[in-house]
Amino acid sequence: MLSSIVKEKIVSVVTSENFDDSKVERLSYSYDSTPNFQSLPDAVVSPRNSQEVAEIIKICNEYKIPIVPRGSGTNLCGGTCPTEGGIVILFKHMNNILEIDEDNLTVTVQPGVITLEMTNAVEAKGLFFPPDPGSMKISTIGGNINENSGGLRGLKYGVTRDYVIGLEVVVPNGDIIRTGGKLAKDVAGYDLTRLMVGSEGTLGIITEATLKLIPMPETKKTMLALYQDLEAAAKSVSKIIANKIIPTTLEFLDQPTLKVVEAFAQIGLPTDVQAVLLIEQDGPPEVVNRDLERMAEICKQEKAVSVQVAATEVEAEALRTARRTALSALARLKPTTILEDATVPRSEIAKMVNAINEIAQKYQLDICTFGHAGDGNLHPTCPTDSRNHEEMERVEMAFAEIFEKAIEFGGTITGEHGVGVMKAPYLELKLGKEGIAVMKAIKQALDPNNIMNPGKVFAKDSRKRVVVGK
Repeated sequence: MLSSIVKEKIVSVVTSENFDDSKVERLSYSYDSTPNFQSLPDAVVSPRNSQEVAEIIKICNEYKIPIVPRGSGTNLCGGTCPTEGGIVILFKHMNNILEIDEDNLTVTVQPGVITLEMTNAVEAKGLFFPPDPGSMKISTIGGNINENSGGLRGLKYGVTRDYVIGLEVVVPNGDIIRTGGKLAKDVAGYDLTRLMVGSEGTLGIITEATLKLIPMPETKKTMLALYQDLEAAAKSVSKIIANKIIPTTLEFLDQPTLKVVEAFAQIGLPTDVQAVLLIEQDGPPEVVNRDLERMAEICKQEKAVSVQVAATEVEAEALRTARRTALSALARLKPTTILEDATVPRSEIAKMVNAINEIAQKYQLDICTFGHAGDGNLHPTCPTDSRNHEEMERVEMAFAEIFEKAIEFGGTITGEHGVGVMKAPYLELKLGKEGIAVMKAIKQALDPNNIMNPGKVFAKDSRKRVVVGK
């Protein structure tokens, strides 16, 4: 627990109503969306502005108190779980859209703004913020930036990183710095903006963000391609990209995922096929129509048994919503749901899908696969039960092999979920010892007392393989 001196100092900054060390509150913020992972903080603090954040950090740095900045806790890598105690910082008071600048096509927000609320606000002015993580109804902009979140539209438009052009950040000594700005070009010094994006709260606390907007696309259409051959669906993805067509969305769902999603969403998804591709294109009507026609041809050439364009926007939205519910639907199957993400080059999608299925058979597990196939980001998902320790060991070994396969195919261990605690043991697979050393040097330079989200990103040891039955 925090000492009385530390507690008094923090309360003097934020007032007593914004400091809570009750057991109920501590329990509420002891976990995120990562299954079977929990650790109590010593207190929960809700600053009202950047200056209060800075004062809190100065106190914590002086007394070496761990700090975990937290959005809505939707991350899946244990990134906002206070594994070393300390304080959790909430941004419920710092949740305002500060400005929508139509002249410079930017929006400036505080970290606690809900993604969908900001998206709706800018769309009301005919502007567009493309990143659309699956949890966008409840995720915060600060959380999206910390995890560099992706989404269904990542193929065409990129991820959160590609739209963050300026930040206000409180670094671990309590200094407030500003990076970037409302600029199309800026090469003054190191790119501190990009350094902070995806840093998972380990280098500083984001207190304000300026985001790039683009004009709203004129129109969009959605298409569903059905396959009885799972590999053919994966090959269609590669062929569409090879034909120099970049759709807005190119999503993949295998049959086990389809069955569960349809049982949950009940919108009439086909469940008698091995896989579907959900494809969307936006832009000028003539471009959309041309691209959909060409993509339909490619899908049919690659053995699609049916290709259908959504007749109405209501139907199209139902398809998109169904895809977003995949995790919720799968979570109903068993008490524990392990949702991972591994990314490979688009040309390797078919190989990766086959590898996941072979690994599932090897370890006698049910692994459902869906994801953003167009950008190579797949989400192998295993319904299991954490109380079955023998099965959990097999799950652990299976996902270790999946990550190794992704690296073998030129990919990475995570495309959008982040490293946090869960992926930390695998990070060396991607970066090597030398890459880890560079990251540690940056961390040490900025945060010598290791107060910022300690225990995340950097593993104490490389993952040791478990042996079934031991």
